[in-house]
Amino acid sequence: MSDLSHHTRYHPRWYRRRMSVWWWLKNRAYSKFVLRELTSVFVALFAILFLWQLRALAHGPDAYAQFTARLKAPLFLTIDTVAFLFVLFHTITWFNLTPTAMVVRVRGKRVPDKIVAGSNYIVWVLLSGIVAWILTRG
Repeated sequence: MSDLSHHTRYHPRWYRRRMSVWWWLKNRAYSKFVLRELTSVFVALFAILFLWQLRALAHGPDAYAQFTARLKAPLFLTIDTVAFLFVLFHTITWFNLTPTAMVVRVRGKRVPDKIVAGSNYIVWVLLSGIVAWILTRG
């Protein structure tokens, strides 16, 4: 540190009310928000698993067979099921939040929130159907 730094002897202390670590459990909206933010961990887990799958595909059929065999273990099935449920919760809450985060206007009038959220769900179902059709074809 330099010699120019100094400490104010009688600096007033800031008032900070003590707050429990569990403050967010007292209000349902806060609980939902914190839970949605925590689901981001599971979204990241799915992304890592997907990258791991691409790596196995790049290393050939034997590596991919070993990867899929590992995913059939009860531990992985449990983790994947829990992660899927959290990712589903994350997606639904995100789609419901979209009208608040992105205001859509047509001819100067705001599009109702249900239409914005509903269009997200429609596209989600259509894309899921297309992916399911592609996967079940072969």
